[in-house]
Amino acid sequence: MPIYYPDILEQKAEPRVFTYTEKDVMLYALGIGMGRDPMNERELPFVLEKDIKVVPSAVTTLALAKGGPARPASEQNPGLRISELNLLMLVHGEQKIELHKPLPSSGTFRATSRTITAFDKGQDKGAVVVDETMWTDDKGEKIATLTASTFARGDGGFGGPPAGAPEPHSVPTRKPDVTVSLDTRPDQALLYRLNGDFNPLHSDPSVAKQAGFSRPILHGLCTFGITCRAVLQEFCNFDPTRILSHEARFSAPVLPGDTITVDLWQDVDVISFEARVIDRCTTVIKNGKAVRRGF
Repeated sequence: MPIYYPDILEQKAEPRVFTYTEKDVMLYALGIGMGRDPMNERELPFVLEKDIKVVPSAVTTLALAKGGPARPASEQNPGLRISELNLLMLVHGEQKIELHKPLPSSGTFRATSRTITAFDKGQDKGAVVVDETMWTDDKGEKIATLTASTFARGDGGFGGPPAGAPEPHSVPTRKPDVTVSLDTRPDQALLYRLNGDFNPLHSDPSVAKQAGFSRPILHGLCTFGITCRAVLQEFCNFDPTRILSHEARFSAPVLPGDTITVDLWQDVDVISFEARVIDRCTTVIKNGKAVRRGF
């Protein structure tokens, strides 16, 4: 089905109530490569239940732990035409997370999702659809806001505005203040998928080849989490409560086994970053920006 505009701007997903546990938190940290060295006492709190810490980017997957995917709400405005994107042609373009409170190590929450904007790039050029998901706790207080931009390659030509999206964050032109390299394992995607993203593109060699890849690729949100890990390590002393927001644009896939090199720039409490795979001369994350709480 096509995108119906402006109906899509009023389209909502069925609210989801979900629960996650300390086990889910630890699995996420393992999925982005933490705890690889069992003697690294700075990372152990993220993978052990003793004095457990939660990686802020875990907010991108914890709703999948027990809740399942979002579905169109059963009650929409009368006459609203429901848009459905071509799932085979979707590419995750950008991701942003905002933490209104530090993530607890377990709990039950409510997630509400809606489409906030859509841009028409043309009949043969696709569309950009931006969705927002809000987490609230049992008191109705905000926990987190997630904003995701999706490039719908097969859904252009619906008559929406062609432009108007905010300009991406520009990283400094000076030499990075810090560069850190974080390796991934050949089986990294098989581990990360246990967080709830079972897209076979990340696990089935035949599906990956049909999509034009030599092997299954790493989840973009896993790479996103690895950049959050780099910020935690280099600028937050592994204190996850210091991260207010983290956002980035996906520019190329990572192959499990790649080493991800993250370049970081600090301007007071704004950390800019980009990530690349040096062996393949490929930039995989662009326009990264993290904001931390000051002391």
